[in-house]
Amino acid sequence: MPEEQLKAQLESLQQTLNDPDTQLSAEERSSLEALANTLEARLLVREADEDAVNDPSLVDGVNLMIEEFSERHPTLAATLQNVVQTLSNMGI
Repeated sequence: MPEEQLKAQLESLQQTLNDPDTQLSAEERSSLEALANTLEARLLVREADEDAVNDPSLVDGVNLMIEEFSERHPTLAATLQNVVQTLSNMGI
């Protein structure tokens, strides 16, 4: 179930944000927090069985983050790649 996968990836992202050993710039942290909030909102809409508006810029934005994080934070980039795949599976 894609929603469960997205929940798991959101939890992983939030754990990364809460990990004091993760070295993120203020800009990186801010963009990841915004993504986490957006994903959480998407999940709430899906759980309420409401139709979500497709937002191709969401996937494009995550793909840009993957490029930015791939060198310094490969594990985080892999999590973001999983997010993109799950969003695709959800039709977003």
